[in-house]
Amino acid sequence: MCGIVGYVGGKPALDVVMEGLRRLEYRGYDSAGVAVVHVGADGYRLDGRKKAGKLANLEKELSERPLPAATVGLGHTRWATHGGPTDGNAHPHFDSAGRVAVVHNGIIENYAVLRAELTAAGVELRSETDTEVVAHLLAAQFEPSGRDLAEAMRRVCGRLRGAFTLVAVHADAPDVVVGARLNSPLVVGVGDGEAFLCSDVAGFIGHTREAIELGQAQVVEVRRDGVTVTDFAGVQQEARHFHVDWDVKAAEKSGYEHFMLKEIDEQPQAVADTLLGRVSASGKLVLDEMRMSEDELRSVDKIVVIAAGTAFHAGLIAKYAVEHWTRIPVEVELASEFRYRDPILTRDTLVIAISQSGETADTLMALRHAREQHARVLAICNTNGATIPRESDAVVYTHGGPEIAVASTKAFLTQLIACYLVGLYLAQVRGEKYEDEIKALLAQLASAPEKIAETLGRMEPVRELGRALKDEGRVLFLGRHVGFPVALEGALKLKELAYVHAEGFAAGELKHGPIALIEQDLPVVVVVPPPSRPLLHDKIVSNIQEIRARGAKTIVIAQDGDSAVEAYADTLIWVPELPTLLQPLVATVPLQVFACALADAKGLDVDQPRNLAKSVTVE
Repeated sequence: MCGIVGYVGGKPALDVVMEGLRRLEYRGYDSAGVAVVHVGADGYRLDGRKKAGKLANLEKELSERPLPAATVGLGHTRWATHGGPTDGNAHPHFDSAGRVAVVHNGIIENYAVLRAELTAAGVELRSETDTEVVAHLLAAQFEPSGRDLAEAMRRVCGRLRGAFTLVAVHADAPDVVVGARLNSPLVVGVGDGEAFLCSDVAGFIGHTREAIELGQAQVVEVRRDGVTVTDFAGVQQEARHFHVDWDVKAAEKSGYEHFMLKEIDEQPQAVADTLLGRVSASGKLVLDEMRMSEDELRSVDKIVVIAAGTAFHAGLIAKYAVEHWTRIPVEVELASEFRYRDPILTRDTLVIAISQSGETADTLMALRHAREQHARVLAICNTNGATIPRESDAVVYTHGGPEIAVASTKAFLTQLIACYLVGLYLAQVRGEKYEDEIKALLAQLASAPEKIAETLGRMEPVRELGRALKDEGRVLFLGRHVGFPVALEGALKLKELAYVHAEGFAAGELKHGPIALIEQDLPVVVVVPPPSRPLLHDKIVSNIQEIRARGAKTIVIAQDGDSAVEAYADTLIWVPELPTLLQPLVATVPLQVFACALADAKGLDVDQPRNLAKSVTVE
């Protein structure tokens, strides 16, 4: 979750680190800090600054108390776990002599034992964090390892339990930055005479697009002239290089007030990019990243989707489509619950793990459990080289580009597209659909970017509605079929961004309890299926009448030309026509815009909602 930047090179280290932290602030924003290795009157020294609160507080501190010029440094934006967001708990953390500085993402599970050991040895700890123990342990191991910071890091990692990314510098090793990772992300950026260690590529994208992915339980040592990767035992590992396929402009606001507004508007292009190159010259669906044979896919007798948050809602929608197209039973599981209920998995079970970052801790642990049970795993991910796709049997990458706002928008739509592609590919391989049927469905998918763009062009009334409802304390969302997960996603967005008590319900469950919540002027958003599915459509029109009769303020999302709902809608939001299974691609967009507008009207931080971080990398 936290943002980490380490740098060694020829540029002013503080400038590089602060630029990286600004791009990574969405990963953690309870506190921030930096440290640099510089030349002092008596040799190399280590100095740092850190402040609680947003990055702006650190910037103010640095303007009042500047750091010396340096070309080696590190920085951190924190999302608090051990210890509250205070100046003292902010990273970096230092050893007693002030020679080592460490930043950390994750949790050291055995830190209490290590802390007690250090205290018994007379070490004075100045914070409440689990991170500070690493600084003292590194200092203790640095001399025995022959003043080799990488070897000291390896020795310390051998004593740590949990999930962590660590980046460290030492005043007595002034030309090197060392990092380590275990169940937590860290990526290397390789430039001309410079190198970077960051939580993700956004931290260095302004300087280089050449990167190295690190594997599990590895230590990396970066210098101006090279990168060395070893495992925790010291055995050198082959560096796996990759090229980042987006540039620095994609990680900037480009004139938008919020990243989320920009990312909502980027959805037509993100969907188009995710669809790009998926159809052969003969019209057949092709998934180049699919590393599983057609025979393996034909043997699949059950699919289990594992995901968290917004990705879970994408999985719920995928269930309807994949079961309909393939006739394979599909279960959708919250990743955080999956391995604790002893799921029934076999070699013929296909587990689909959905994660934007590819580092979501709950999903990663669920994936590993599935692998232990010999199930095959397919990842749907937006991040090249991330842990989840690396540990899967196959991967379908979404091509949404960077998503900086904490609340997912384009990640959701591109995950839906990837799920649809997987479902159609399975149907094609298994012969469940005729060739012309698959071509027709692919043509409908190909029209989605234009339909999403058309939807975005109609959103001013939705923004006005968000502003008008800024003082509402509760909003309910109803849907049937694929509209039910859309309702859940709409409620989640409102909770995340506006801190409004919002709930999504299956419309058919109204009379089984939720209708008791309906009262005069309560806003209720209803996602109406297309009229082409009359059984679904007519029933939800009845639901709208039921809640309106009890005084609810009905906000209805309906397909163009659906005259049957007009008489029962206080506010009507039209979306372009798509088949029922694909309707979430357009029906979700107004809910994103509504939540964003309402939160903005309340004066809230749309991009960085309280208590949330973009990537949940600890369970």
